Amino acid sequence: MIRINNISFSYQEFDMDNELNPGDRELVSVAREAVLHAYAPYSKFRVGAAIRLESGTIVRGTNVENAASPSGICAERNALSNAISNHSNDKPVAIAIAAMAEEELTDNPIPPCGNCRQVIAEEESRTGNHIRIILSGKKKTFVIESISGLLPLQFNLNNFKTNLP
Repeated sequence: MIRINNISFSYQEFDMDNELNPGDRELVSVAREAVLHAYAPYSKFRVGAAIRLESGTIVRGTNVENAASPSGICAERNALSNAISNHSNDKPVAIAIAAMAEEELTDNPIPPCGNCRQVIAEEESRTGNHIRIILSGKKKTFVIESISGLLPLQFNLNNFKTNLP
């Protein structure tokens, strides 16, 4: 028997930054500031990410390119690595992402790449905690309650029956 299934998700869309709650507005501001510190001499596409931890601490990351592509790292993975390395017992609860092209913020929100989506999914799985994703553009901002909205059929070892230790 063939079944046709649909996957959909809900997200909030905001036209103005002042419509965001104060915590999300602060996180977007930190992500936008982080963009200015990105190292992207090859693509000229700079990305900043800011992660709020349960304690309220905010960590940030930027994309860092390398001439020996793909040796660089995305802003989201950079920020998550920073959070895990320096605040291992403090769970991420939200991540804001902003991008800049041609020296100005992108008009529309830029979602994380596939690798970053998988890393966010792994962190949700590791901590048992949903991570809100705030995608910020100049003209609008999207808020997604969990990575499952952007990565509905996740690769996760918990999905498989194995004899792994």
